[in-house]
Amino acid sequence: MVEFTLWDILRNLLLALRWTVVLSMIAFVGGGLVGALLLCLRLGLGRFTGRLVGLYVQVFQGTPLLMQLFLAYFGLSLLGVEVSAWTAASCALTLYTSAYLVEIWRGCVEAVPKGQWEAARSLAMNFGEQMRHVILPQALRLAIAPTVGFLVQVIKGTALASVIGFVELTKTGSMMANASFKPFLVFGCVALMYFVLCFPVSLLARHLERNRHGRPA
Repeated sequence: MVEFTLWDILRNLLLALRWTVVLSMIAFVGGGLVGALLLCLRLGLGRFTGRLVGLYVQVFQGTPLLMQLFLAYFGLSLLGVEVSAWTAASCALTLYTSAYLVEIWRGCVEAVPKGQWEAARSLAMNFGEQMRHVILPQALRLAIAPTVGFLVQVIKGTALASVIGFVELTKTGSMMANASFKPFLVFGCVALMYFVLCFPVSLLARHLERNRHGRPA
């Protein structure tokens, strides 16, 4: 039987950690792009389009991420489309992230005082000009902290990608635990690595939130 040292375990987990980081960044950036598009559709193209975007949000917020990963991986196979675990995880997490970000950003846009909208309209600005020059700069300041804070949820959500065979930190931890017969040590290291990833992001989000309200950090 091969004996695994602590260094062997840490080395394999650190190698897997990079894929957790990469998947998180793909989901966060991709979700941000999709979320920005959905926000524009929801705010600027009438009530019907807004309801469609609202339905999209309800579907992805109202169903478990685990189910979404299964559907992306196995559901497309039923349609004759073969996808890798990497592709399925990236797509599912991107759509999941976009559904939350569009709601975060919509709330920030709606938090801009109505007087700002009225002032923009009084200057004969069209909707696009109102958003670009008046509303979005103010909403962006409100959105930075909750957007950064949501990154923590994205990072933790990548752990579910292990169920479709994507080899990231959690999947590697499971394989190392089975091979080394040291599950407590292995998953303790996995938990520590997630903490090291998430805790600085949480501190940054808290710092940004305090600065937004003008309170000392």
